[in-house]
Amino acid sequence: MKRLYVLMMAALLLVGLGNITGIAETAISVLNIDPGVQIMGVGGAGVALAEGAETLYYNPAGLSDLEGISFSSFYSSHMGVASYSAFSLTFRNWGVGFLMFDSGNITGYDASGDPTPETLSYGSTAILFGFGVDPKNLAFIPALPIDFSLGGRIKYVSAAVGDASGSGFAFDLAYRMTFPAMRVGPVGLSDLTFGLTATNLFGGLNYGAHSESLGVNLRLGGSARIAEIVLITSDLDLSGQFHAGAEYKPVRNFAIRVGMLTQSGVMSLTLGLGINVEGFLIDYAYISHPTLSGSHRISLAIDFSGLNLRAFGTSLRRLLP
Repeated sequence: MKRLYVLMMAALLLVGLGNITGIAETAISVLNIDPGVQIMGVGGAGVALAEGAETLYYNPAGLSDLEGISFSSFYSSHMGVASYSAFSLTFRNWGVGFLMFDSGNITGYDASGDPTPETLSYGSTAILFGFGVDPKNLAFIPALPIDFSLGGRIKYVSAAVGDASGSGFAFDLAYRMTFPAMRVGPVGLSDLTFGLTATNLFGGLNYGAHSESLGVNLRLGGSARIAEIVLITSDLDLSGQFHAGAEYKPVRNFAIRVGMLTQSGVMSLTLGLGINVEGFLIDYAYISHPTLSGSHRISLAIDFSGLNLRAFGTSLRRLLP
């Protein structure tokens, strides 16, 4: 069964390739995988959200709404056969991030199921720099009737299949709008937001004399908090992917998340948990797959704006024997 998983993982990485000589020249990269842990718990529907360092991954316009410095790191066993990890550091209005994907050596098998001497490896990394600007914080811009922010993201990405490798830059634009709280009958709605991103507008991967586009994509999303209890969020993009999820906090520092996402006609379910101990955040997410093994992700984040070392020490002493 493990062999089957490895073969299918290789097929996913090399989807759409017509021949062996062209494998390394196809624009497949770590950017094709939805990042993060907290947002993946709600199905990866993060375009309208602005919560912590993962905001950099989904909508850099939301960086203008962050309260202070945040750091996030995560690791994932991707479909049980590859490692996927990332780090991000965000400040109000800007942030940087680093994504890494490594399949290791993928063993080849012949038609009889016997291993072959050849192996194939795939790896990809990306460096992100994002920024967000709220016009109302700019003195030279007059007061506007709507509350919105704009952002952008510059990405350096590299990919390698076997001995062949390529790299290049890409650029994204982002928009995020917030709306006043409202009521629908007896139900109150707050944190109403709308987000839009346009990714890979310029640039691509260059392999010597040959280059490939990363693929322009538009993604829009919306979110709302119902009765100050449950957060619902959803995203839809031009490639046909749909993401939706919900987060429930039974207590202030503990979150339960569920979601779903579709990609290439395949639907996956997600589950997530999150705990916040005086600014130290631990998040977990599980992403199912109908054929391959599911992916487990865990992250450690620090929200410096909410960090209280004295209270954290007190809480830790209560937990320890």
